[in-house]
Amino acid sequence: MSEQVIIIGAGCAGYTAAIYTARANLSPLLITGSQIGGQLTTTTEVENFPGFPDGVMGPDLMFLMQQQAEKFGTRFAYEDVKSVVRDEATGLFTVKTSGQNYETRSIIVATGASARYLGIPGEEGLVGHGLTACATCDGAFYRDVPVCVVGGGDSACEEAMFLTRFASRVYLIHRRDTLRASKIMAERTLSNEKIFPMWNSTIVSYKTDDKGELEAVMLKDVVEGDETELPVKCVFMAIGHTPNTSFLGDLVDRDDAGYIIRETGMMATRTPGLFAAGDVADPHYRQAISSAGMGCSAAIEAERYLLGL
Repeated sequence: MSEQVIIIGAGCAGYTAAIYTARANLSPLLITGSQIGGQLTTTTEVENFPGFPDGVMGPDLMFLMQQQAEKFGTRFAYEDVKSVVRDEATGLFTVKTSGQNYETRSIIVATGASARYLGIPGEEGLVGHGLTACATCDGAFYRDVPVCVVGGGDSACEEAMFLTRFASRVYLIHRRDTLRASKIMAERTLSNEKIFPMWNSTIVSYKTDDKGELEAVMLKDVVEGDETELPVKCVFMAIGHTPNTSFLGDLVDRDDAGYIIRETGMMATRTPGLFAAGDVADPHYRQAISSAGMGCSAAIEAERYLLGL
């Protein structure tokens, strides 16, 4: 028997879509993937999600969302999706996972986008302990201390500018001797008295304190080969994100960065019955609350799509 709707991804967008489709009596099946709870499970305290004036731990917030989705009848499959195909004759989708195949009339893709890191040994364990990829999320935790941003494009410059509101100084670490950012963004960044560019440099290792929190990075000059220690309390990665869409094949259109292209103002993709929500289709905001809103919208659109069949 075919499912009414399958949600792929267990982050803010996926859980919110599950809550809404479950309350619409669609009995959604949510396939979690390997990172249950999404990127918020790698963070510590979240201060900017509405309804938590004292903040909430990222994993706790995701657990509450999962409980809420379960309360209304969401079912969960703890598997990874390998591929999705659509039968043009019937309009039904087949979702192939690591365990079995599922047939469904509609799909909400909420698989997120993975931040790119440097691949240094021990890096994963530092996420949430002085290593992050979201200045908007975590910048306010680092008031009056030195931090650094890795990258040289517009995103890196925007992150650095934002962090000057909190940090005592912001080091901008870039492998080249000029920024790749647009001219106006580069000029604005380099003219800020709290931003210090570290040209021709890359991080080769991290140094932590007795509590496992970041206290410094080792920088290597890619031209001279010299290494120096730079005391910082947090590293903000701004070298891009990789949307998790490889399993979709040609069912969706993607922009140059790999994000799913949606119909203007909608969560619908170019394939009928296939909707996208959250960071996988959002190159601009990448916030928990915006992802939740997109999950809500995708659920409502999926419900209306099913009513029209």
